[in-house]
Amino acid sequence: MNENIRKAIYDKYIAPTKKERPDYIGVEIEMPVVNLSGQPVDEAVSIETAESFIRHFGFIEAGRGADGNITSAKHEPTGDILSFDCCYSNLELSFGKAADLFEIKSRFEKYCRFLNAEFSKHGYTLTGMGVNPNADINHNQPIQNERYRMLYHYLHSYPLHKNEVAMRFHERPDFGTFTSASQVQLDVRYDELTDVINVFGLLEPYKALLFANSYLPDYPDFLCVRNMLWEHSMQGYNPHNVGMFGKKVSSIDELIDYIGTQSIYCTMRDGKYIDFTPLTLDEFFSRKAVEGEYFDGEKYQKITFAPDISDLEYLRTFKFEDLTFRGTIEYRSSCCQPLSESLTVAAFHTGLKEKLYELKEILENDNVIYSHGFNALELQKLLSKRSQPYFIDENSIEKQLIRILDLSAEGLKQRDLGEEILLAPLYERAQGHTNPARTMLEGIKKCIPMINYIKQYAAI
Repeated sequence: MNENIRKAIYDKYIAPTKKERPDYIGVEIEMPVVNLSGQPVDEAVSIETAESFIRHFGFIEAGRGADGNITSAKHEPTGDILSFDCCYSNLELSFGKAADLFEIKSRFEKYCRFLNAEFSKHGYTLTGMGVNPNADINHNQPIQNERYRMLYHYLHSYPLHKNEVAMRFHERPDFGTFTSASQVQLDVRYDELTDVINVFGLLEPYKALLFANSYLPDYPDFLCVRNMLWEHSMQGYNPHNVGMFGKKVSSIDELIDYIGTQSIYCTMRDGKYIDFTPLTLDEFFSRKAVEGEYFDGEKYQKITFAPDISDLEYLRTFKFEDLTFRGTIEYRSSCCQPLSESLTVAAFHTGLKEKLYELKEILENDNVIYSHGFNALELQKLLSKRSQPYFIDENSIEKQLIRILDLSAEGLKQRDLGEEILLAPLYERAQGHTNPARTMLEGIKKCIPMINYIKQYAAI
């Protein structure tokens, strides 16, 4: 790989991990907007509710679409952001960096109570699910801004590429409009970087058992369909852009090499997003010209442009453990959780970060799931499904999950803020051998209506 590219990758992703800084937590929670009448979400209702929220909490407008509708707003004192993710039936709350999970929990619940009070006037609600239960009813159209218009166009280009890659594309390229995640960013230090990526990668199969909460009838085998939808879309055209690392990352140099094998598929010129067939960074920057498409306000036009090293800014990856330019790892594999349990994802990761090497010891010596010939990547896919593999012993799984949760609780106790109480719902799941998606599907099997779970998972 060209040394200029290696240096640019190092400066963007590695150098920030060397900076001395306090340990902060960043939380982003996406939530489906649901019309309880079973009709599609009317975007005017979402927009009106967002405008009311902005006025009530003193947020400042940060973005509007080409149609003039609000897309995001920010609260300057806290750094909190309300936005719509991809479309107006997926609302996101992002929180300014905080040192205390209870600070985030308090604001999250305050915001959600207000939003749901407003939504209820129209027979709507935000709920805590990783897939919008009305995914097949909603219009699932992108917000009219440069980024989401480009993304929607890019994801829908998959039929043109079916013969280029050895993978099966699914038939739901609109998945970004109806999938909701719970993501947490934690600061990472240079000397722990490869261990964090490797150890938390080994943890992913256990996380699938605890946090699965995205069921889509199109793919009934999955309790957590979100990750499959990402991986078998144009986002996964290059598998190094999504999911797990697949093998142990042994050094920083190897990590830089890996990032160099990731693909870029978009950039901007003159305020316009351009998307193109994905190219690895090495290939992209070795070309004198790349051909892509951009929207001119009426239709898509072809364009040829010269790559520039500044285009590295537009590398979009969706790894489960995603290294960011902020010197953080963003943990991206968890579904949105029931709203009353939303901080379980952040608490779980925060506690285990404090106990990285004890977690490494547990997982590298695990013989509960890692003694049957399957690696972490394969196990994560298997354990995301409704039917468990033949070798799974539920009692052994329960003991190992409790051991991991106890370790997270110890890490949180070290912080001396009482945050370990936030793990309580996860202990219940481990002991009940369940997760929100499994609980919902077992209830539906007993003739409990879906609307009951929509309301239950919306409660705070």
